[in-house]
Amino acid sequence: MAEREYIDHLAASVLDNLRYQHDWTELQLLSHSPADNSLLPRPLITGLPPRQLYLHPDDQIEMLKSHADPEDRILETPVVEWVLPIHLSEKWTLRSFANVFDSMPPQASAAPDRVKRVLLATVHDDSTVVYYFMHDGIVKPRQN
Repeated sequence: MAEREYIDHLAASVLDNLRYQHDWTELQLLSHSPADNSLLPRPLITGLPPRQLYLHPDDQIEMLKSHADPEDRILETPVVEWVLPIHLSEKWTLRSFANVFDSMPPQASAAPDRVKRVLLATVHDDSTVVYYFMHDGIVKPRQN
């Protein structure tokens, strides 16, 4: 029971960090999958960042080519992101991450061909939160 309370506290800390430090909106803390209401292996957070977190360089070039006036600001439409709160001292295996990806519903985003990904929110003892993308499977690296 104490471990579950700790995990819930960790998730609440990350949720507050996203809301108040990074200006995310439409945040939800989920303990059950929205697809089939099954229990998630860990609480996950969904929400909208203020802007797109990552735009592939090829997509950036296309966006610039299609934009008429280079002086105007190009509007980015953020997509819903999934966040997995963990603590730096936790030991995770590939199987643990696979269980998280398997519990996530299929992507219903503006980019339906996007591979499932989660934003790994790693919390340190001093409450610093560092974010990394983690993808389900192999993702082709960008070409320089």
